[in-house]
Amino acid sequence: MHLPSPDLDGLPDGLAPLAPLGEALADGTRRRVLTILVRDGRAYPSVMARELGVSRTALSHHLNELRSNGLVVSTREGRRQRQELSSLELRRALHDLVSVDGSTAGHGQLQAQDPLTRAESPIGSISPADEPHDPRPVLLVPSRIASTHPHHEPRALTAEQRAAFRQIARLSRSTKAAALAGTGARPLHEVNQPALRPVDLMPETPRRGLQALSLFSGGGGLDLGFHRAGFAHVASFELLQDAAATLQKAHPDWQVFGGAAGDVGEVDWRSWRDQVDVLHGGPPCQPFSVAGRQRGQLDPRDGWPAFVRAVRAVRPLAFVAENVPALTSRKFAAYVEQVITGPLSRDYTITRMLLRSEDFGVPQTRRRVVWVGFRRRRQAARYTPPSPTHAWTPPGEPPSGLPRTMGVREALGLPDIGFDCLSPTIRSTLTGPRHTTSILNSTAAQRVFERLQVWPNGVAPDRERARAFVAANGHFRLAVPDVALLQGFPEDWPFQGATYMQLGQIGNAVPPPMAYAVAQSMAAALT
Repeated sequence: MHLPSPDLDGLPDGLAPLAPLGEALADGTRRRVLTILVRDGRAYPSVMARELGVSRTALSHHLNELRSNGLVVSTREGRRQRQELSSLELRRALHDLVSVDGSTAGHGQLQAQDPLTRAESPIGSISPADEPHDPRPVLLVPSRIASTHPHHEPRALTAEQRAAFRQIARLSRSTKAAALAGTGARPLHEVNQPALRPVDLMPETPRRGLQALSLFSGGGGLDLGFHRAGFAHVASFELLQDAAATLQKAHPDWQVFGGAAGDVGEVDWRSWRDQVDVLHGGPPCQPFSVAGRQRGQLDPRDGWPAFVRAVRAVRPLAFVAENVPALTSRKFAAYVEQVITGPLSRDYTITRMLLRSEDFGVPQTRRRVVWVGFRRRRQAARYTPPSPTHAWTPPGEPPSGLPRTMGVREALGLPDIGFDCLSPTIRSTLTGPRHTTSILNSTAAQRVFERLQVWPNGVAPDRERARAFVAANGHFRLAVPDVALLQGFPEDWPFQGATYMQLGQIGNAVPPPMAYAVAQSMAAALT
Protein backbone atom coordinates (compact mmCIF):
# COMPACT_ATOMS: atom_id res chain seq x y z
CA MET A 1 0.00 0.00 0.00
CA HIS A 2 1.34 3.47 -0.87
CA LEU A 3 1.14 5.82 2.10
CA PRO A 4 0.77 9.58 1.58
CA SER A 5 4.01 11.43 2.13
CA PRO A 6 3.52 13.33 5.41
CA ASP A 7 3.99 17.09 5.49
CA LEU A 8 6.46 17.17 8.37
CA ASP A 9 6.74 20.97 8.28
CA GLY A 10 3.03 21.25 9.06
CA LEU A 11 2.96 19.05 12.16
CA PRO A 12 1.37 20.39 15.33
CA ASP A 13 3.80 22.12 17.69
CA GLY A 14 3.61 19.30 20.21
CA LEU A 15 5.03 16.90 17.63
CA ALA A 16 7.82 19.16 16.42
CA PRO A 17 10.48 16.55 17.32
CA LEU A 18 9.13 14.49 14.41
CA ALA A 19 10.42 17.01 11.89
CA PRO A 20 14.05 15.72 11.76
CA LEU A 21 12.79 12.25 10.91
CA GLY A 22 13.25 12.88 7.21
CA GLU A 23 16.97 13.47 7.76
CA ALA A 24 17.46 10.31 9.83
CA LEU A 25 15.61 7.69 7.77
CA ALA A 26 14.92 6.84 4.15
CA ASP A 27 11.70 8.25 2.75
CA GLY A 28 9.74 4.96 2.69
CA THR A 29 10.81 4.03 6.20
CA ARG A 30 10.00 7.55 7.40
CA ARG A 31 6.39 7.18 6.35
CA ARG A 32 6.15 3.74 7.94
CA VAL A 33 7.65 4.92 11.22
CA LEU A 34 5.27 7.86 11.36
CA THR A 35 2.36 5.54 10.66
CA ILE A 36 3.51 3.11 13.31
CA LEU A 37 4.01 5.87 15.88
CA VAL A 38 0.44 6.99 15.27
CA ARG A 39 -1.09 3.53 15.20
CA ASP A 40 0.85 2.37 18.24
CA GLY A 41 -0.31 5.27 20.39
CA ARG A 42 -2.19 2.89 22.66
CA ALA A 43 0.65 0.39 22.85
CA TYR A 44 3.45 2.81 23.76
CA PRO A 45 1.69 5.93 25.13
CA SER A 46 4.06 6.61 28.02
CA VAL A 47 7.19 6.13 25.91
CA MET A 48 5.86 8.27 23.06
CA ALA A 49 4.63 11.04 25.31
CA ARG A 50 7.82 11.14 27.34
CA GLU A 51 10.18 11.09 24.38
CA LEU A 52 8.17 13.64 22.40
CA GLY A 53 7.88 15.91 25.43
CA VAL A 54 4.08 16.10 25.55
CA SER A 55 1.41 14.90 27.94
CA ARG A 56 -0.64 11.82 27.19
CA THR A 57 -3.71 14.03 26.60
CA ALA A 58 -1.83 16.33 24.24
CA LEU A 59 -0.38 13.36 22.42
CA SER A 60 -3.85 11.96 21.85
CA HIS A 61 -5.04 15.33 20.57
CA HIS A 62 -2.14 15.66 18.13
CA LEU A 63 -2.53 12.11 16.90
CA ASN A 64 -6.17 12.82 16.16
CA GLU A 65 -5.06 15.81 14.09
CA LEU A 66 -2.68 13.59 12.13
CA ARG A 67 -5.49 11.12 11.66
CA SER A 68 -7.79 13.79 10.27
CA ASN A 69 -5.07 14.94 7.88
CA GLY A 70 -4.93 11.50 6.30
CA LEU A 71 -1.54 10.52 7.73
CA VAL A 72 -2.89 7.36 9.39
CA VAL A 73 -3.85 4.18 7.59
CA SER A 74 -6.69 1.89 8.62
CA THR A 75 -6.34 -0.31 11.69
CA ARG A 76 -6.00 -3.45 9.58
CA GLU A 77 -3.37 -1.94 7.28
CA GLY A 78 -1.64 -0.38 10.28
CA ARG A 79 -1.18 -3.82 11.82
CA ARG A 80 0.40 -5.06 8.60
CA GLN A 81 2.70 -2.06 8.47
CA ARG A 82 3.78 -2.59 12.10
CA GLN A 83 4.63 -6.20 11.30
CA GLU A 84 7.03 -4.99 8.59
CA LEU A 85 8.98 -2.84 11.03
CA SER A 86 10.25 -4.55 14.18
CA SER A 87 9.93 -3.02 17.62
CA LEU A 88 13.71 -2.72 17.79
CA GLU A 89 13.75 -0.66 14.59
CA LEU A 90 10.95 1.47 16.02
CA ARG A 91 12.94 2.20 19.15
CA ARG A 92 15.99 3.09 17.06
CA ALA A 93 13.83 5.47 15.05
CA LEU A 94 12.47 7.05 18.23
CA HIS A 95 16.03 7.54 19.40
CA ASP A 96 16.93 9.26 16.12
CA LEU A 97 13.88 11.51 16.48
CA VAL A 98 14.60 12.81 19.95
CA SER A 99 18.41 12.97 19.83
CA VAL A 100 19.24 13.98 16.26
CA ASP A 101 20.95 17.18 17.42
CA GLY A 102 22.65 15.46 20.37
CA SER A 103 20.91 17.69 22.89
CA THR A 104 18.30 15.28 24.23
CA ALA A 105 18.27 11.90 25.91
CA GLY A 106 20.77 9.45 24.44
CA HIS A 107 20.16 6.01 23.06
CA GLY A 108 21.02 4.27 26.29
CA GLN A 109 18.53 6.27 28.33
CA LEU A 110 15.72 5.70 25.87
CA GLN A 111 16.28 1.97 25.82
CA ALA A 112 16.52 1.79 29.58
CA GLN A 113 13.12 3.43 29.87
CA ASP A 114 11.52 1.16 27.29
CA PRO A 115 9.65 -1.64 29.13
CA LEU A 116 9.77 -3.86 26.05
CA THR A 117 13.53 -4.18 25.84
CA ARG A 118 14.28 -6.65 28.59
CA ALA A 119 11.12 -8.64 27.97
CA GLU A 120 12.30 -9.33 24.44
CA SER A 121 15.89 -10.07 25.38
CA PRO A 122 16.48 -13.46 27.06
CA ILE A 123 19.96 -12.50 28.23
CA GLY A 124 20.65 -9.28 30.07
CA SER A 125 24.16 -8.93 28.66
CA ILE A 126 22.83 -7.92 25.25
CA SER A 127 20.19 -5.47 26.50
CA PRO A 128 20.68 -2.11 24.76
CA ALA A 129 20.12 -0.49 28.16
CA ASP A 130 23.60 -1.65 29.16
CA GLU A 131 25.32 -0.30 26.05
CA PRO A 132 27.04 3.11 26.00
CA HIS A 133 25.60 5.64 23.60
CA ASP A 134 27.10 5.26 20.13
CA PRO A 135 26.21 7.99 17.61
CA ARG A 136 27.07 5.72 14.68
CA PRO A 137 24.22 4.12 12.71
CA VAL A 138 22.97 0.83 14.12
CA LEU A 139 23.28 -2.06 11.69
CA LEU A 140 20.73 -4.85 11.99
CA VAL A 141 22.07 -8.25 10.98
CA PRO A 142 19.70 -10.81 9.43
CA SER A 143 19.82 -14.46 10.33
CA ARG A 144 22.11 -16.62 8.24
CA ILE A 145 19.39 -19.29 8.13
CA ALA A 146 16.47 -18.49 5.85
CA SER A 147 13.05 -19.19 7.32
CA THR A 148 11.14 -22.05 5.74
CA HIS A 149 7.78 -20.89 7.09
CA PRO A 150 5.82 -18.27 5.11
CA HIS A 151 4.44 -16.66 8.28
CA HIS A 152 7.67 -16.55 10.25
CA GLU A 153 8.78 -13.02 11.10
CA PRO A 154 12.48 -12.97 12.05
CA ARG A 155 13.71 -10.71 14.84
CA ALA A 156 15.94 -7.80 13.88
CA LEU A 157 19.12 -8.01 15.98
CA THR A 158 22.42 -6.17 16.06
CA ALA A 159 25.61 -8.05 15.28
CA GLU A 160 26.50 -8.14 19.01
CA GLN A 161 23.07 -9.48 19.97
CA ARG A 162 23.09 -12.13 17.27
CA ALA A 163 26.61 -13.19 18.27
CA ALA A 164 25.44 -13.62 21.88
CA PHE A 165 22.51 -15.78 20.82
CA ARG A 166 24.80 -17.87 18.63
CA GLN A 167 27.08 -18.43 21.60
CA ILE A 168 24.13 -19.70 23.63
CA ALA A 169 23.11 -21.99 20.76
CA ARG A 170 26.66 -23.38 20.47
CA LEU A 171 26.80 -24.03 24.20
CA SER A 172 23.42 -25.80 24.09
CA ARG A 173 24.50 -27.96 21.15
CA SER A 174 27.77 -28.94 22.79
CA THR A 175 26.00 -29.79 26.06
CA LYS A 176 23.47 -31.90 24.19
CA ALA A 177 26.18 -33.65 22.18
CA ALA A 178 28.12 -34.47 25.36
CA ALA A 179 24.96 -35.83 26.97
CA LEU A 180 24.15 -38.07 24.04
CA ALA A 181 27.77 -39.27 23.88
CA GLY A 182 27.62 -40.29 27.53
CA THR A 183 30.17 -37.69 28.67
CA GLY A 184 27.74 -35.07 29.99
CA ALA A 185 25.96 -34.71 33.30
CA ARG A 186 24.81 -37.92 34.92
CA PRO A 187 21.14 -38.65 34.13
CA LEU A 188 18.82 -37.81 37.02
CA HIS A 189 15.77 -39.80 35.91
CA GLU A 190 15.07 -43.32 34.83
CA VAL A 191 13.21 -43.89 31.57
CA ASN A 192 9.58 -43.47 32.57
CA GLN A 193 6.91 -46.13 32.21
CA PRO A 194 3.59 -44.33 31.54
CA ALA A 195 0.52 -45.41 33.49
CA LEU A 196 -1.92 -44.05 30.90
CA ARG A 197 -2.79 -46.15 27.86
CA PRO A 198 -4.82 -43.98 25.47
CA VAL A 199 -6.09 -47.03 23.57
CA ASP A 200 -7.95 -48.00 26.75
CA LEU A 201 -9.89 -44.75 26.38
CA MET A 202 -10.95 -45.82 22.87
CA PRO A 203 -12.03 -49.52 22.90
CA GLU A 204 -12.03 -50.66 19.28
CA THR A 205 -15.53 -51.08 17.92
CA PRO A 206 -16.44 -53.64 15.21
CA ARG A 207 -16.94 -52.17 11.74
CA ARG A 208 -20.39 -50.63 11.36
CA GLY A 209 -20.58 -50.35 7.57
CA LEU A 210 -19.98 -46.59 7.81
CA GLN A 211 -17.32 -44.78 5.78
CA ALA A 212 -15.39 -41.65 6.76
CA LEU A 213 -13.50 -39.17 4.57
CA SER A 214 -10.87 -37.00 6.31
CA LEU A 215 -9.89 -33.45 5.35
CA PHE A 216 -7.08 -31.39 6.95
CA SER A 217 -6.05 -34.68 8.55
CA GLY A 218 -2.85 -33.49 10.24
CA GLY A 219 -1.30 -36.08 12.49
CA GLY A 220 -4.49 -38.12 12.56
CA GLY A 221 -6.45 -37.25 15.71
CA LEU A 222 -9.86 -37.42 14.03
CA ASP A 223 -8.77 -40.25 11.75
CA LEU A 224 -7.67 -42.42 14.66
CA GLY A 225 -10.79 -41.66 16.71
CA PHE A 226 -13.16 -42.55 13.88
CA HIS A 227 -11.15 -45.67 13.03
CA ARG A 228 -11.34 -46.94 16.62
CA ALA A 229 -15.09 -46.19 16.64
CA GLY A 230 -15.72 -48.61 13.76
CA PHE A 231 -15.70 -46.32 10.71
CA ALA A 232 -14.01 -47.56 7.53
CA HIS A 233 -11.35 -45.14 6.32
CA VAL A 234 -11.98 -43.88 2.78
CA ALA A 235 -9.15 -41.35 2.31
CA SER A 236 -7.18 -38.61 4.07
CA PHE A 237 -6.17 -35.27 2.56
CA GLU A 238 -3.30 -33.38 4.20
CA LEU A 239 -1.14 -30.61 2.74
CA LEU A 240 1.90 -31.14 5.01
CA GLN A 241 3.94 -34.01 3.65
CA ASP A 242 5.33 -35.03 7.07
CA ALA A 243 1.83 -35.31 8.52
CA ALA A 244 0.67 -37.35 5.53
CA ALA A 245 3.71 -39.61 6.04
CA THR A 246 2.64 -40.11 9.66
CA LEU A 247 -0.78 -41.36 8.57
CA GLN A 248 0.69 -43.64 5.94
CA LYS A 249 3.20 -45.04 8.41
CA ALA A 250 0.48 -45.68 11.00
CA HIS A 251 -1.81 -47.40 8.49
CA PRO A 252 -0.08 -48.49 5.28
CA ASP A 253 -3.44 -49.72 3.98
CA TRP A 254 -5.01 -46.25 4.16
CA GLN A 255 -5.37 -44.04 1.12
CA VAL A 256 -3.51 -40.84 2.00
CA PHE A 257 -3.05 -37.81 -0.25
CA GLY A 258 -0.18 -35.59 0.87
CA GLY A 259 1.55 -32.45 -0.37
CA ALA A 260 0.02 -30.84 -3.45
CA ALA A 261 -2.31 -33.84 -3.88
CA GLY A 262 -3.61 -33.25 -0.35
CA ASP A 263 -4.49 -29.59 -0.91
CA VAL A 264 -8.20 -29.59 -0.05
CA GLY A 265 -8.75 -26.38 -1.97
CA GLU A 266 -7.64 -27.97 -5.25
CA VAL A 267 -9.43 -31.35 -5.15
CA ASP A 268 -12.15 -32.25 -7.65
CA TRP A 269 -14.73 -33.88 -5.36
CA ARG A 270 -17.14 -35.13 -8.04
CA SER A 271 -15.92 -38.73 -7.83
CA TRP A 272 -16.70 -38.80 -4.08
CA ARG A 273 -20.24 -37.46 -4.41
CA ASP A 274 -22.83 -39.44 -2.41
CA GLN A 275 -20.20 -42.11 -1.61
CA VAL A 276 -19.36 -41.09 1.98
CA ASP A 277 -21.28 -41.37 5.26
CA VAL A 278 -19.26 -38.86 7.29
CA LEU A 279 -16.85 -36.17 6.14
CA HIS A 280 -14.73 -34.80 8.99
CA GLY A 281 -11.96 -32.27 9.33
CA GLY A 282 -10.42 -29.44 11.28
CA PRO A 283 -9.47 -26.47 9.08
CA PRO A 284 -6.35 -24.67 10.38
CA CYS A 285 -7.16 -22.95 13.67
CA GLN A 286 -4.36 -20.35 13.66
CA PRO A 287 -6.44 -17.68 11.85
CA PHE A 288 -8.87 -17.68 14.80
CA SER A 289 -6.84 -18.76 17.82
CA VAL A 290 -6.28 -16.30 20.68
CA ALA A 291 -2.66 -17.51 20.61
CA GLY A 292 -2.30 -16.02 17.11
CA ARG A 293 -3.15 -12.72 15.46
CA GLN A 294 -6.77 -13.70 14.73
CA ARG A 295 -6.71 -12.44 11.15
CA GLY A 296 -9.64 -14.72 10.34
CA GLN A 297 -10.60 -14.76 6.66
CA LEU A 298 -7.67 -12.45 5.86
CA ASP A 299 -5.26 -15.17 6.91
CA PRO A 300 -4.09 -17.23 3.90
CA ARG A 301 -4.35 -20.36 6.07
CA ASP A 302 -8.13 -20.04 6.42
CA GLY A 303 -9.40 -23.38 5.15
CA TRP A 304 -13.10 -23.02 5.96
CA PRO A 305 -14.23 -22.05 2.43
CA ALA A 306 -12.48 -25.16 1.06
CA PHE A 307 -14.09 -27.34 3.74
CA VAL A 308 -17.57 -25.99 3.01
CA ARG A 309 -17.01 -26.47 -0.72
CA ALA A 310 -16.02 -30.11 -0.11
CA VAL A 311 -19.10 -30.84 2.02
CA ARG A 312 -21.45 -29.36 -0.55
CA ALA A 313 -19.73 -31.24 -3.39
CA VAL A 314 -19.40 -34.64 -1.65
CA ARG A 315 -22.87 -34.54 -0.01
CA PRO A 316 -22.07 -36.91 2.90
CA LEU A 317 -24.86 -38.07 5.17
CA ALA A 318 -23.17 -36.09 7.94
CA PHE A 319 -20.16 -33.91 8.58
CA VAL A 320 -17.99 -33.07 11.60
CA ALA A 321 -15.94 -29.89 11.80
CA GLU A 322 -13.80 -28.76 14.71
CA ASN A 323 -11.82 -25.66 15.64
CA VAL A 324 -10.78 -23.43 18.52
CA PRO A 325 -13.49 -21.93 20.77
CA ALA A 326 -12.40 -18.40 19.75
CA LEU A 327 -14.14 -18.98 16.42
CA THR A 328 -17.48 -18.77 18.25
CA SER A 329 -16.67 -15.36 19.74
CA ARG A 330 -18.58 -12.24 18.75
CA LYS A 331 -15.61 -11.12 16.66
CA PHE A 332 -16.16 -13.95 14.18
CA ALA A 333 -19.94 -14.28 14.47
CA ALA A 334 -20.60 -12.76 11.05
CA TYR A 335 -17.86 -14.87 9.46
CA VAL A 336 -19.27 -18.11 10.90
CA GLU A 337 -22.76 -17.27 9.68
CA GLN A 338 -21.70 -16.15 6.20
CA VAL A 339 -18.98 -18.72 5.45
CA ILE A 340 -19.78 -21.83 7.52
CA THR A 341 -23.23 -22.31 9.01
CA GLY A 342 -25.13 -20.22 6.47
CA PRO A 343 -24.14 -22.19 3.35
CA LEU A 344 -24.20 -25.58 5.11
CA SER A 345 -27.55 -25.09 6.85
CA ARG A 346 -29.28 -25.12 3.46
CA ASP A 347 -28.76 -28.89 3.31
CA TYR A 348 -27.85 -29.90 6.88
CA THR A 349 -29.29 -29.63 10.37
CA ILE A 350 -26.37 -28.35 12.42
CA THR A 351 -25.54 -28.78 16.11
CA ARG A 352 -22.68 -26.98 17.83
CA MET A 353 -20.99 -28.18 21.02
CA LEU A 354 -18.00 -27.31 23.18
CA LEU A 355 -15.94 -30.28 24.33
CA ARG A 356 -13.17 -30.58 26.95
CA SER A 357 -10.40 -33.11 26.54
CA GLU A 358 -10.23 -33.97 30.24
CA ASP A 359 -13.88 -35.14 30.04
CA PHE A 360 -12.64 -38.03 27.91
CA GLY A 361 -9.63 -39.08 29.97
CA VAL A 362 -6.98 -36.89 28.30
CA PRO A 363 -4.62 -35.34 30.91
CA GLN A 364 -4.66 -31.89 29.32
CA THR A 365 -6.75 -28.74 29.48
CA ARG A 366 -7.95 -28.31 25.90
CA ARG A 367 -11.24 -26.95 24.57
CA ARG A 368 -12.55 -27.55 21.06
CA VAL A 369 -15.75 -26.37 19.40
CA VAL A 370 -17.37 -29.00 17.19
CA TRP A 371 -20.08 -28.65 14.58
CA VAL A 372 -21.98 -31.73 13.42
CA GLY A 373 -24.48 -31.65 10.58
CA PHE A 374 -26.97 -34.25 9.33
CA ARG A 375 -28.53 -34.21 5.88
CA ARG A 376 -31.56 -36.23 7.01
CA ARG A 377 -33.77 -34.68 9.66
CA ARG A 378 -34.63 -38.05 11.19
CA GLN A 379 -30.98 -38.73 11.97
CA ALA A 380 -30.45 -35.18 13.23
CA ALA A 381 -33.43 -35.57 15.58
CA ARG A 382 -31.96 -38.59 17.30
CA TYR A 383 -28.44 -37.21 17.60
CA THR A 384 -27.15 -36.79 21.16
CA PRO A 385 -23.82 -35.04 21.83
CA PRO A 386 -21.22 -37.18 23.59
CA SER A 387 -21.38 -37.27 27.38
CA PRO A 388 -18.24 -37.11 29.54
CA THR A 389 -16.66 -40.48 30.19
CA HIS A 390 -14.12 -39.20 32.74
CA ALA A 391 -13.66 -36.31 35.14
CA TRP A 392 -10.63 -34.54 36.54
CA THR A 393 -10.60 -34.25 40.32
CA PRO A 394 -7.47 -32.96 42.06
CA PRO A 395 -5.82 -35.40 44.47
CA GLY A 396 -7.56 -35.40 47.84
CA GLU A 397 -10.94 -34.24 46.53
CA PRO A 398 -13.97 -36.59 46.59
CA PRO A 399 -14.57 -38.56 43.37
CA SER A 400 -17.20 -37.36 40.91
CA GLY A 401 -18.66 -40.77 40.14
CA LEU A 402 -16.90 -41.01 36.76
CA PRO A 403 -13.50 -42.61 36.18
CA ARG A 404 -10.82 -40.11 37.15
CA THR A 405 -8.69 -38.41 34.51
CA MET A 406 -5.03 -38.79 35.44
CA GLY A 407 -2.75 -35.84 36.07
CA VAL A 408 0.45 -35.30 34.11
CA ARG A 409 2.83 -37.00 36.53
CA GLU A 410 0.59 -39.98 37.10
CA ALA A 411 -0.07 -40.40 33.36
CA LEU A 412 3.65 -40.27 32.54
CA GLY A 413 4.55 -42.66 35.36
CA LEU A 414 6.64 -40.12 37.31
CA PRO A 415 7.26 -40.32 41.07
CA ASP A 416 4.75 -38.70 43.42
CA ILE A 417 5.91 -35.23 44.55
CA GLY A 418 2.71 -34.30 46.37
CA PHE A 419 1.34 -32.30 43.44
CA ASP A 420 -0.27 -33.23 40.15
CA CYS A 421 -2.60 -31.54 37.69
CA LEU A 422 -3.68 -31.47 34.07
CA SER A 423 -1.24 -30.29 31.44
CA PRO A 424 -1.82 -26.78 30.06
CA THR A 425 -2.89 -26.70 26.43
CA ILE A 426 -0.04 -27.96 24.27
CA ARG A 427 0.90 -25.45 21.61
CA SER A 428 1.51 -26.20 17.98
CA THR A 429 5.11 -25.71 16.89
CA LEU A 430 4.26 -25.20 13.23
CA THR A 431 3.92 -21.45 13.78
CA GLY A 432 5.68 -18.91 15.97
CA PRO A 433 9.40 -19.20 16.73
CA ARG A 434 11.14 -21.13 14.00
CA HIS A 435 11.79 -24.83 14.60
CA THR A 436 11.01 -24.58 18.32
CA THR A 437 10.77 -27.75 20.38
CA SER A 438 8.90 -26.13 23.25
CA ILE A 439 5.26 -26.97 23.98
CA LEU A 440 4.69 -23.86 26.10
CA ASN A 441 1.62 -21.85 25.22
CA SER A 442 1.97 -19.04 27.76
CA THR A 443 3.80 -17.80 30.84
CA ALA A 444 1.02 -19.28 32.96
CA ALA A 445 1.70 -22.66 31.36
CA GLN A 446 5.36 -22.35 32.28
CA ARG A 447 4.43 -21.85 35.94
CA VAL A 448 2.26 -24.98 35.86
CA PHE A 449 5.07 -27.09 34.43
CA GLU A 450 7.46 -25.69 37.05
CA ARG A 451 5.14 -26.93 39.80
CA LEU A 452 4.91 -30.28 38.04
CA GLN A 453 8.72 -30.37 37.84
CA VAL A 454 8.46 -31.15 34.13
CA TRP A 455 10.69 -29.37 31.59
CA PRO A 456 8.52 -28.34 28.58
CA ASN A 457 11.34 -26.93 26.42
CA GLY A 458 13.78 -28.82 24.23
CA VAL A 459 11.51 -31.84 23.85
CA ALA A 460 13.63 -34.84 22.83
CA PRO A 461 12.78 -37.24 19.99
CA ASP A 462 12.72 -40.27 22.31
CA ARG A 463 12.91 -41.11 26.00
CA GLU A 464 16.50 -42.35 26.01
CA ARG A 465 17.76 -39.03 24.66
CA ALA A 466 15.45 -37.10 26.97
CA ARG A 467 16.93 -38.95 29.95
CA ALA A 468 20.51 -38.35 28.79
CA PHE A 469 20.05 -34.61 28.16
CA VAL A 470 19.66 -33.38 31.74
CA ALA A 471 17.67 -30.16 32.15
CA ALA A 472 19.59 -27.43 33.97
CA ASN A 473 16.96 -27.26 36.73
CA GLY A 474 16.85 -31.05 37.12
CA HIS A 475 13.24 -31.34 36.02
CA PHE A 476 11.96 -34.25 33.95
CA ARG A 477 12.56 -33.63 30.23
CA LEU A 478 9.71 -34.61 27.93
CA ALA A 479 10.10 -36.77 24.83
CA VAL A 480 7.82 -36.82 21.79
CA PRO A 481 6.00 -39.99 22.99
CA ASP A 482 5.28 -38.23 26.31
CA VAL A 483 3.77 -35.20 24.55
CA ALA A 484 1.75 -37.51 22.29
CA LEU A 485 0.39 -39.31 25.35
CA LEU A 486 -0.63 -35.98 26.97
CA GLN A 487 -2.64 -35.32 23.79
CA GLY A 488 -4.30 -38.73 23.92
CA PHE A 489 -2.28 -40.45 21.19
CA PRO A 490 -0.86 -43.94 21.73
CA GLU A 491 2.82 -43.45 22.55
CA ASP A 492 3.80 -45.59 19.56
CA TRP A 493 1.89 -43.47 17.02
CA PRO A 494 4.62 -43.00 14.37
CA PHE A 495 4.91 -39.24 13.95
CA GLN A 496 7.22 -38.38 11.07
CA GLY A 497 9.52 -35.44 10.37
CA ALA A 498 11.84 -33.35 12.51
CA THR A 499 11.02 -33.06 16.21
CA TYR A 500 9.36 -29.67 15.83
CA MET A 501 7.21 -31.05 12.99
CA GLN A 502 6.15 -34.00 15.13
CA LEU A 503 5.23 -31.67 17.99
CA GLY A 504 3.31 -29.48 15.55
CA GLN A 505 1.26 -32.46 14.40
CA ILE A 506 0.50 -33.33 18.02
CA GLY A 507 -0.38 -29.80 19.09
CA ASN A 508 -2.67 -29.23 16.09
CA ALA A 509 -4.58 -32.49 16.50
CA VAL A 510 -7.93 -33.24 18.07
CA PRO A 511 -7.26 -35.53 21.05
CA PRO A 512 -8.15 -38.99 19.66
CA PRO A 513 -10.32 -39.97 22.67
CA MET A 514 -12.38 -36.82 22.10
CA ALA A 515 -12.67 -37.67 18.40
CA TYR A 516 -13.64 -41.22 19.36
CA ALA A 517 -16.50 -39.96 21.55
CA VAL A 518 -17.78 -37.75 18.70
CA ALA A 519 -17.55 -40.65 16.25
CA GLN A 520 -19.50 -42.92 18.59
CA SER A 521 -22.26 -40.33 18.91
CA MET A 522 -22.39 -39.91 15.11
CA ALA A 523 -22.60 -43.66 14.54
CA ALA A 524 -25.49 -43.95 17.02
CA ALA A 525 -27.51 -41.43 15.00
CA LEU A 526 -26.62 -42.85 11.59
CA THR A 527 -27.38 -46.52 12.32
